[in-house]
Amino acid sequence: MDPIEEITRAQATDLVDEDGDEVEIALDLGLASDGIEALEDEIGVALPGELRDLLSYTTGIDGVLGSVDFTGRGFDVEIAEIFPWGLPIAGDGFGNFWVVDLTPDRREVAPVFFGCHDPPVILLQSPSVGHFLHEMFKAYVPPHASLVNDVHADRVFDVWQENPGVLERADALTSGDRALRDFAATLDDDFAIVDLRSAEIGMGLSWGRYGPRTELRRHGHELLFAYRRPQRRGGRLRRLLG
Repeated sequence: MDPIEEITRAQATDLVDEDGDEVEIALDLGLASDGIEALEDEIGVALPGELRDLLSYTTGIDGVLGSVDFTGRGFDVEIAEIFPWGLPIAGDGFGNFWVVDLTPDRREVAPVFFGCHDPPVILLQSPSVGHFLHEMFKAYVPPHASLVNDVHADRVFDVWQENPGVLERADALTSGDRALRDFAATLDDDFAIVDLRSAEIGMGLSWGRYGPRTELRRHGHELLFAYRRPQRRGGRLRRLLG
């Protein structure tokens, strides 16, 4: 899905919110090529073609969600532990954000994740920015059936309560998947692993499973994550006493 086509289609559509009120969107000016290169220098990684084309057309959209800023400069969010080159492109106005997972090996498109702080989870939202915009605008067209709404309102609680897809390190070490084995070899037995490489939309990781200081790891550019379970108090003393 092409992001610019999704925007122009939305401009030609009568958008309304769930209360039936009319929604008008306005576009910010785009960036020249040197402005896009400056943004890449700030982030530290080349932008995929989809985002470069979008930024030359517009840097943001007013009137939808809490805010939409494709440069990420309007958002104050710390995500480097999970997304080293993450680019926040939208916020809901309540401290939660949609983030593009940029990596050096993504040339054309990059996936979008929803990062929530209450409950503390990250969920796969879209395989590309174009798909994200398609679903975002669907939230303003009756019957307002949208994966953006689903992930934002419901699936965060599903992941937090059910904590799906967690893999024990011992099982990962014997896996036929080399990347999974290599990742497990860098961890100790206190870590649990979550593999999001083939995740469906709405699946994710409970990044704050054990509080805001939960130790997190990521395996290079792969969508392989792990979090450390806290050691039980007194465990070290018990070991010393035999």
